[in-house]
Amino acid sequence: MSSKILFGFHAVTVRLKTAPDSIVEIHVDSTRRDVRMRQFVDRAKDAGARIVDSDDERLARLAGTARHQGVVARVTPLAPRHSLDEVLDEAPGPALVLVLDGVTDPHNLGACLRVADGAGAHAVVAPRDHAVGLNATVAKVASGAAETVPYLMVTNLARTLGELKERDIRIVGASDDATRTLYEADLRGPVALVLGAEGAGMRQLTRKTCDELVRIPMAGAVESLNVSVAAGVCLYEARRQRGAGGQLGKSVEVKAAGEGQEGQGGP
Repeated sequence: MSSKILFGFHAVTVRLKTAPDSIVEIHVDSTRRDVRMRQFVDRAKDAGARIVDSDDERLARLAGTARHQGVVARVTPLAPRHSLDEVLDEAPGPALVLVLDGVTDPHNLGACLRVADGAGAHAVVAPRDHAVGLNATVAKVASGAAETVPYLMVTNLARTLGELKERDIRIVGASDDATRTLYEADLRGPVALVLGAEGAGMRQLTRKTCDELVRIPMAGAVESLNVSVAAGVCLYEARRQRGAGGQLGKSVEVKAAGEGQEGQGGP
């Protein structure tokens, strides 16, 4: 059976929690014996995972990067995601969907999945062409969210947006030249929030398909936000309007810069 690679503490820990039987083996840095590593290895052993001591060179070769944190897992792929219709049919409350029109940077996608998970979005949708798919870098940056948030790549994004409209889901696109701000939009009902690619923004056809365009007010000198930051602003504004600010279950854990901040995009 084919396998894939996950690396980093968060990504592998989430797989241990959600699908431990899918883990073929976990390679760990044989020289690292700090508290975090010891706790991780104990958890992995409790889950019945096979642990392999490896050196840094082997870990980097398996992960395809030196930023593996000393943890690399070989896993079997999980079952394919449900269709968007199935996800929305099962969604509790009004639909909240994040649409990424051509995001190609894996760090940006990973960060978008992470914020989508935190905000309780029901799915992230992207076109099959001109967009990054799920890979080990995405999973690492997503800190486990690549395992929990349905990431659905569609053949024709404009057609998919039209199908969302047929379900009475409003399509709200973020654009820096919109006349109305995000905070003037009504995001309480079923909504799909559309963000464009890094630098280029939404494609023209995607833009025309939107029911409404909004902008995030920018008070400083920079003209735009990183697409994952813009996604967080938009998704949490929708949550605020829905009165769900106190119902997300956990407080936000703030990390130091460096996890998926490369690339620019969004409004």
